[in-house]
Amino acid sequence: MAYQSAGYYLEEFEIGTCYESAGRTITEADVVGFAGLSGDFNQLHMSEEFASKTMFGRRIAHGALGLIIATGLSVQMRVFEGTDIAFLELTARYTAPLYIGDTIHLELTPTEIIHSKKPDRGVLKLMARLITQDGRCVLESPWSIMMKTKPNIDADKNERGELI
Repeated sequence: MAYQSAGYYLEEFEIGTCYESAGRTITEADVVGFAGLSGDFNQLHMSEEFASKTMFGRRIAHGALGLIIATGLSVQMRVFEGTDIAFLELTARYTAPLYIGDTIHLELTPTEIIHSKKPDRGVLKLMARLITQDGRCVLESPWSIMMKTKPNIDADKNERGELI
């Protein structure tokens, strides 16, 4: 059986509809692994003693870790699987601390659909939010993703209506 994508085409997204991922818990291994990968060993992330004396009262996860996990959760949702072309842009606004032990989920809400001059693609703009188990939003991130449009089957027919 041939591969069939699970993702939505551009015109299948509904403006204002919230698409929600499963939850995922931020672990010690996540923070340590991200510090090693990024080189960001800031004491706020790595030292309980240091972090206990800050406004957060304990260690927090890297903000960029939350952003990267958000993109991973979007992949697990499969809404872009096989129908995305390119991640064009994102910005990040960190709205609350992300703690080790928080269970987060991703909420994606389409805000705009922009059709391209090329009929096979367009741009989906959406707001991505990471939400904790107690309802705190820790990240707001507008995304722009180039998406495929539904194939126009009629475009592949000759004047007699036969597939070519």
